[in-house]
Amino acid sequence: MFFSTALVSSLLVAGTLASPVSIPNAVHEKRTSPPQGWTRRDALDRRAILPMRIALTQGGLDQAPDWLMDVSHPDSEKFGQHWSAKDVAQAFAPSDETVKSVKAWLTSSGIGENRIKQSQSLGWLEFDATVDEAEDLLETKYHVWEHISGQPHVACDEYKIPTHLKKHVDFVTPTVHFDAKIRARDADNSSIKKRDTKSPLGNPNSGSLPKLGQWLGGKNKLIQQLEQCDTQITPNCLRALYEFPPNVYAAPGNSLGIVEYSPQAYVGSDLDIFFANFSTRQVGDRPTLDSIDGGVVQSQVMSFNYNGESDLDLEYAMTLVYPQKVTLYQAGDLVEGASFSDFLDALDGSFCASDDPNFDATYPDPLPGGYKGPKNCGGFAATKVISTSYGYNEYDLTPAYEKRQCNEYMKLGLQGVSFIFSSGDYGVAGNGGQCIAPGAPPAGDYTNTTYTDGTYGRFNPAFPSTCPYITSVGATQVKPGTNIIKALATHTQPEEACETVIYSGGGFSNVFPLPSYQSAAVKGWFKNHPPPYGADRFNNSQQTRGFPDVSANGANYVVAVDGQFALVYGTSASAPVFASILTLINEARLAIGKKSVGFINPTAYAHPEVWNDITQGGNQGCGTPGFSSATGWDPVTGLGTPNFPKLLKLYLSLP
Repeated sequence: MFFSTALVSSLLVAGTLASPVSIPNAVHEKRTSPPQGWTRRDALDRRAILPMRIALTQGGLDQAPDWLMDVSHPDSEKFGQHWSAKDVAQAFAPSDETVKSVKAWLTSSGIGENRIKQSQSLGWLEFDATVDEAEDLLETKYHVWEHISGQPHVACDEYKIPTHLKKHVDFVTPTVHFDAKIRARDADNSSIKKRDTKSPLGNPNSGSLPKLGQWLGGKNKLIQQLEQCDTQITPNCLRALYEFPPNVYAAPGNSLGIVEYSPQAYVGSDLDIFFANFSTRQVGDRPTLDSIDGGVVQSQVMSFNYNGESDLDLEYAMTLVYPQKVTLYQAGDLVEGASFSDFLDALDGSFCASDDPNFDATYPDPLPGGYKGPKNCGGFAATKVISTSYGYNEYDLTPAYEKRQCNEYMKLGLQGVSFIFSSGDYGVAGNGGQCIAPGAPPAGDYTNTTYTDGTYGRFNPAFPSTCPYITSVGATQVKPGTNIIKALATHTQPEEACETVIYSGGGFSNVFPLPSYQSAAVKGWFKNHPPPYGADRFNNSQQTRGFPDVSANGANYVVAVDGQFALVYGTSASAPVFASILTLINEARLAIGKKSVGFINPTAYAHPEVWNDITQGGNQGCGTPGFSSATGWDPVTGLGTPNFPKLLKLYLSLP
């Protein structure tokens, strides 16, 4: 049998299996139920070949938080002394003990040493094995699973490894992971292919995309007065709210990257409509395109669900940082799409070895009409700030996979890159308003991924927002009826948590521990503003990562989409706006010979005075009012919105 994800080959392995050595084993990963949409079918043909991959525990991870704090904390003598890519690779290579121990297990189990290949990054061991070999090695049983789309997939319910190897192995594939790349289908009235998963990044039905409020029509003569910012947000509204002027120059070496996942695509004529109204010098301007794994700015389907995200991100980012150029990272072809890891592959060639064929795209694309070129492993430069308006539910992925990816954000943070992610649009619920069914494990054990209809259930945190090495951005709105000019003149807070169309995503991780830079803020919130919920609703241990970190406006954005203006809502707007502000901070630092700000969270939490504290509004979901905004950090709007003059003064004072 042959699966398009290249998990299984019908080739036979010649020879006789060696008798495995008896070693005490323990369950390493398991699921008690499959994700929605999957049904177990037949046992897998024992003669089939599985491309086995073992993710080795990376070295240096126990020291990584301290290393990152060294270059990111404002009180550190090493602030801004970012590492080179070579420094990072050397620091995180697996130990010799790890490599030797895992190889010894494999060879003693009958996997010949000549069959085992170590990846170039040293982080993976790879070998082909028959189903019989794999089942004996991992003490498991493989089955063919079928998705409601008809696509097959190979997986097991659990697997075991020797107990003494637990500290040496992150995870093994193929095994329990189910976020598979679903075989493409034709989109309505088009030749574009789309995947039918529960959480695809670029799928037009993805819950992480921005929300359409209403169409405004027309191409010009929109209300641009600052007195109307409570009903229509424009670039000048944002400049007034956060007190930053129009940009006038571009510092050499400065850069902002916007990440989009196919088939999401901007429309050039939409950019020009927007620029004609709000930044006339930019008519005809386009982002610099970095095409990753066949990424293309498609024009075959024109609708809000295909163009709204990219138009929103680029219209505001390009306008706010002009004349600074913006890089568009367009990831994935129109058939298979791409994952966050596929994007990271393009920045760090060694990370390619971390791909999981259950989660990440296969290139050359085996599907008809897909990108036939080789997978992009390295070759693309990381911009100083990278903004992503897409996300998963934390429960969509396995903890091992999430931790592996999160560590990659940490490595890029060590190199001076700021990663910005939107926190989600459904309050304490996940994408599409999904909540975790009662009875699911409270923390760190995703053996049950059943979701409710959103009217009840446990809170559903977002990923990568729960990764402690990125900056998660929530959403605010101008209070209805508020004139922001008068409010700012009287030192009255004009914003509150967004409760129009969308609700700012926020909550607490079930996977990642509480980072040191956030500890005092989170524990202070629990002490001073204890929520009316227990462990049956969310992880209230006070020991896990809280999000978002900060916020920016996310309501009533005027966006040109498919030839007319619309009001758009979402943390999809908050993220690129906040990323634009960081880019302007970098510009000022680079102009006087300093480095980029890099990972901002330690500085952000050490200086709460540079944020506009948001104390009104909540983020309802899962049949509850959710959390409430409060003084200081809270799991609705984080530390608050940026105060540009204070941020600029702070960062210019740092080394």
